[in-house]
Amino acid sequence: MTTEINSPSQAGIADEAHLKSSMRKVALTALAGTSIEWYDFFLYATAAALVFPSAFFPDSTPTMGLILSFATFSFGFIARPLGGILFGHFGDRVGRKRTLVIALMMMGIASTLIGLLPTFATIGIAAPILLSVLRFTQGLAIGGQWGGAMLLVTESAPADKRGYYGAYAQAGAPVGVILANVAFIIISAMVSEDAFMQWGWRIPFISSVLLIGISMYVQLHMEDTDAFKELQALQAQKQAASPEVKEVRRSPVLEAIAKYPKRIALAAGAFLSIQVTFYILIGFVLAYGSDPNGAAMSRDNMLLAVLVASALQIPSQFLASAYSDRRGRRGVFMLGAILTGVWAFALFPLIDTGSFWMIVLGISGGLMFLGMMYGPQAAFFTELFSTDVRYSGASLGYQVGAILGGAFAPTIATILWVQYDIVWVSVYIAIASVLSLISVMMLTETYKTNLHDMG
Repeated sequence: MTTEINSPSQAGIADEAHLKSSMRKVALTALAGTSIEWYDFFLYATAAALVFPSAFFPDSTPTMGLILSFATFSFGFIARPLGGILFGHFGDRVGRKRTLVIALMMMGIASTLIGLLPTFATIGIAAPILLSVLRFTQGLAIGGQWGGAMLLVTESAPADKRGYYGAYAQAGAPVGVILANVAFIIISAMVSEDAFMQWGWRIPFISSVLLIGISMYVQLHMEDTDAFKELQALQAQKQAASPEVKEVRRSPVLEAIAKYPKRIALAAGAFLSIQVTFYILIGFVLAYGSDPNGAAMSRDNMLLAVLVASALQIPSQFLASAYSDRRGRRGVFMLGAILTGVWAFALFPLIDTGSFWMIVLGISGGLMFLGMMYGPQAAFFTELFSTDVRYSGASLGYQVGAILGGAFAPTIATILWVQYDIVWVSVYIAIASVLSLISVMMLTETYKTNLHDMG
């Protein structure tokens, strides 16, 4: 027996059901891809705090080894704007899907190779050099991944749920932290300390080969966004109408900079607080909390505390994003910046108690307030730029903010702690939050923007 749709209302219901199903597929695919991509990126942050100082810088003092290890960590951030430029160019020219697939594969290969890399004891100075090169490659990949995954979701979403669905792409970051910490906790529990430091830490990196499988799924099962297809169709119509006129287009990156210089700069400023706070909470705090001169907690307890806090970050992002669909992006973003800056001064007193649940509270507060900014960010940045340069413009704002905020945050935090006092790390977070607040105040509200009318 065949069921027919024979009324406008039935047709509307069917279309709505199809849209929801399609969006769920897109959102979950973006979540899976970004989660494992960020898992790879954050594995490095965890290993940089706990393993790499002794594995790749054994001739340095513990403090200097930690600083050098976090310095290699920063190479990924130096590469991120370059990745944003490179992948943004092709993302605006050939589509969101293809560039996302390449970024995912690049990350999977680089992370797997880190897991196979000989240490300083085996190949000497070549070890940290190769480590830095692979970290740079990770940065290129993440520079392209974010824009592709974010646009794949937000450009496909209904206008009134763009923030909510964008939160799926953003949720990949805390999920990646959870996966990275779970991986290290499991390996740490299964092997001895010596085995963990010699070869156990490699297993989470080698498992990154799963990203190649996800990239192939995206390639075979996903379509490009309607906004990009409409842009391509419009360009084809123009060419067909005037075949004698050869259109000369500037690089989308150059076009974005020429068209939206202020928005790119302010988007980078808006992202500053998120990056500074995030990498202090998931990277530096691990080192501080497990150091005898810090909170003197066990490595596994600190990893578990960050894991629990990251799990709480996820619902805060979705709630903030859904709220931004109804009331706007700027207000919730600014509130997140204010609360993050204030909470910075509660963070380390809570960690210094040495109580596991007080540490969880300290880290959770920071990540949940940060999530109020990070959740709506995907939709916010999407709505700032026209379709023809959206990949490039959004990626540039995001990745420039990443290098200014996240690249050296753990290193700066370590120096402030060792040379001065831990309270100065809180001051550092608060200053970044103020700068983000000012940047968002200077941007216009975007939540009612029609993406299909832009560019």
